[in-house]
Amino acid sequence: MTRTFHVAVVGASGAVGREMLETLEQRDFPVGQLTLLASERSAGEKLTFRDAPYTIKQLTADSFEGVEIALFSAGGSTSRQFAPIAAKAGAVVIDNSSAWRMDDSVPLLVPEVNPEAALTHKGIIANPNCSTIQMVVALAPIHKAARIRRIVVSTYQSASGAGKKGMDELADQTVAILNQKPFEIKVHHKQLAFNCVPHIGSFLDNGYTDEEMKLVHETRKIMGDDTIEVSPTAVRVPVFCGHSEAVNLDLEKPLTVNQVRELLRAAPGVVLVDDPKENGYPVPIECPSTDDVFVGRIRRDPTRANVINLWVVSDNLRKGAALNAVQIAELLVRENNL
Repeated sequence: MTRTFHVAVVGASGAVGREMLETLEQRDFPVGQLTLLASERSAGEKLTFRDAPYTIKQLTADSFEGVEIALFSAGGSTSRQFAPIAAKAGAVVIDNSSAWRMDDSVPLLVPEVNPEAALTHKGIIANPNCSTIQMVVALAPIHKAARIRRIVVSTYQSASGAGKKGMDELADQTVAILNQKPFEIKVHHKQLAFNCVPHIGSFLDNGYTDEEMKLVHETRKIMGDDTIEVSPTAVRVPVFCGHSEAVNLDLEKPLTVNQVRELLRAAPGVVLVDDPKENGYPVPIECPSTDDVFVGRIRRDPTRANVINLWVVSDNLRKGAALNAVQIAELLVRENNL
């Protein structure tokens, strides 16, 4: 008989929490008992899992009795407070916030890239930032073959990166503008509808945002190479779901465009869409609710030797959050490392 697990989803009422539930169901994860947790505000709401209703309970310090796997997507402060409590109670925490990502004692894990990191966990595993996940999935096979010296990346991140409230604000602004009505800006820093905003997260003293610096630090940690240079710019765009990235790679060893294509074609979790003459390139509207990272527009940089340009697209709620967390849980089950 297949062993099943007591799984808790913390932040179950949010966009990523709901996506986690859907992903657990779609991938037939061996959930034997399910506990849905959220703030007092969401307690009492009902969600459906495998055709059965589940009531969301208020998250407290006593919520994790018997829980074996806890998927967290409730923000950094909640994770900092409750992840250690869950781990002490015997659960393995897979945390989607930024709270633990750069903690030296916590693995930062993308199963297609550094699955061996799961073996070192001490009760908490960090899920990387959405834009980092899709980038490293695409870049890992290239780094292994030719070593990446420098990455220049511009992200085009959808409203869903700011959660359900971010998507709702984009929808409300769009309707208001088309009907010549006033609107408020609460979630995004400026009007997002019909606009691009080069401001995600908070600005730091170095002029970059914390969202941009995640790409720097997380990429190095996941790839296991602190010498990789990363120059990031993060932009919020009026797309409801799906992040895109323009990536420029400076390689230590030369690779032809065809060699890069072959590496990506064989890479786990990557789908190559690279036939520009037939409009073959990935766009976010064509990638919703998909598990893969899509790569296209592969071309040599005409100004530098050993430099390649890529275009990378993925569903940020799926692979960029919920799917990666569930894949980590699957890895733990497969390796019997709970």
